[in-house]
Amino acid sequence: MLLTANRLSKSHGLRELFSGVSISIDDGERIGMIGPNGAGKSTLLRMLAGREDPDDGLIRSPRGTVTVYVPQRDDFEPGVTPRAACTASALTCADCHGDIHEAEVLAAVVLGKIGFDDARMDQVAESLSGGWRKRLSVACALASAGGTPDVLFLDEPTNHLDVEGLDWLENFILYGSQDLRARAVIFVTHDRVFLENCATRIVELSRAYPEGTLSVDGNYTEFRRRRGEFLQMQARAEASLANEVREDDRWLSRGAKARRTKAKGRIEESGVRRDELAGLASRNSAANMGSAGIDFNSSGRRTRKLISAEGVAKSMGGKLLFRNLDLELVPGECVGLMGPNGSGKTTLLRVLLGELPPDAGLVKRADPTPRVVSMTQTRSEFPKGTLLREAISPLGDKVRFRDSEMHVTAWSRRFLFRDEQLLQQVSMLSGGELARAHVARMMLEPADVLVLDEPTNDLDIPTLEVLEDAVEGFGGATLLVTHDRAMLDRLASRIVVLGAPDGIPRIVASLPQALRALEEFESLALAAAKVAVPASRTITSAPAAAIDVPNAVAAVAATPKKKLGYSEQRELDGMEKAIAVAEAKSAELSARLNDATLLANHAAYAKACDTAGEAQAAVTRMYARWEELEAKRA
Repeated sequence: MLLTANRLSKSHGLRELFSGVSISIDDGERIGMIGPNGAGKSTLLRMLAGREDPDDGLIRSPRGTVTVYVPQRDDFEPGVTPRAACTASALTCADCHGDIHEAEVLAAVVLGKIGFDDARMDQVAESLSGGWRKRLSVACALASAGGTPDVLFLDEPTNHLDVEGLDWLENFILYGSQDLRARAVIFVTHDRVFLENCATRIVELSRAYPEGTLSVDGNYTEFRRRRGEFLQMQARAEASLANEVREDDRWLSRGAKARRTKAKGRIEESGVRRDELAGLASRNSAANMGSAGIDFNSSGRRTRKLISAEGVAKSMGGKLLFRNLDLELVPGECVGLMGPNGSGKTTLLRVLLGELPPDAGLVKRADPTPRVVSMTQTRSEFPKGTLLREAISPLGDKVRFRDSEMHVTAWSRRFLFRDEQLLQQVSMLSGGELARAHVARMMLEPADVLVLDEPTNDLDIPTLEVLEDAVEGFGGATLLVTHDRAMLDRLASRIVVLGAPDGIPRIVASLPQALRALEEFESLALAAAKVAVPASRTITSAPAAAIDVPNAVAAVAATPKKKLGYSEQRELDGMEKAIAVAEAKSAELSARLNDATLLANHAAYAKACDTAGEAQAAVTRMYARWEELEAKRA
């Protein structure tokens, strides 16, 4: 056992976040922590990591246990490089003894093993993408522990990560990076695919449970099943106990004499049952009120084409983002936009909505111009000093929704706000509360087009699922930018994939097709780089910015290929079958990691993790060899 926490409690001011919470972390576990916004997940994680003290309760871990914590925000000092940031963290490692040279060596080793090359180590951290900043945060945490902590704590690690960043983080949690890995990992996230792929146990922090948490061994699918069974059983228990209390009321109404021993005992038992019923009712109410009531207001417009783009292109800062884009947006469909950070997703939204002119091509909007309601990823439109009541009800104390009128207090309760929060400034709201305030404002405006730019950031899982239900029932068209793979898979009827080296977006019909397109883009970009780098060395008069990426990609295809030898051809002929066998073996070993018997044997589980990691590495090597042979084939 790496850590045990018993009967933890925490309050902020007069508000109790949680009480009586107990949790343990065992060797080899990957624990996903979920719960409603405001339940105190990040606070609990900081407590377990030793960054915050509980009001009550006790946290124990064996002597010498090393824990590291990666916060939500990847903030670094202005101008600092990854090498400098990681060196500063390494200086705190006991193995370095405060020696700057030892710290520099350790920082370089950790950064290198986690994927940083020399150029990126000396790049300003602020200029890194979200995925690379998250890698740097993890590297700094690992360096502070010499590379191999006992427990790694990650607070919302998936926020603002693109698909590439998510893929790296999942692989790191599952297999580590070379010999860099933690004995156990616990992370707070609302990313359901991430939970499904990474967690061996899921813990939900919520007032819906008797001791404040529900812990289920397995992935997110298993958690949902077990959670549903538990809440059904708890609801039946409330109904049964309510019947007993009604019988007690009838018995008491007959005027039974309390002075008789038997009668006095029944009266006391009735009091106990009433207390139990109150507790059950409170928990079931918390379970049913865990998500905001979201229902977008469509204008009911019947126009067939709301927005159409023909041959649209756009560059920003001298960088081509996309070109030759043809797209039509019609009522009743959801179009997803997907691509690496910086590939132009938000820019494309602005071009389609008329906020930016295209460099080439034509964007047509229906007449009259479609009404657009937007939720941006920054969520910073409310003026400074705005009160919550003004933010969600800008026209006074009453709001009008779907031809009915209600008071702002009732409206705010629909989004899980407490009455006293109405006089609170929006700048004081948590990320999840601010997101709900924006949704509350959006729902008041009838819309033809709903624009959701990274709507999942800071929203808890129940609210995400209600948001998905609302988008499915929305009568207008939806433009959705998100890295939440579960949301895209459920909602998007088409996905525009950006980030192609030639600048031409791919429009696909499913999430798996979109992920394959992103892999194709990455391969083409690497191939183009191999052609471009030698060319830039020989033609010194041409600046690097002048390299024509589409032509570089074409040059790769036109490069003469070497013929394979006899043995290499035989190897290539059998490669597809060999990879299929290796992938099947890897999948079987990975599935075995969820075996409850194996999980109970720590030594066997650690060995099984190593075996699964080796199998996956073998598959990766085989794919690399396949690509090498294909490149040589005539």
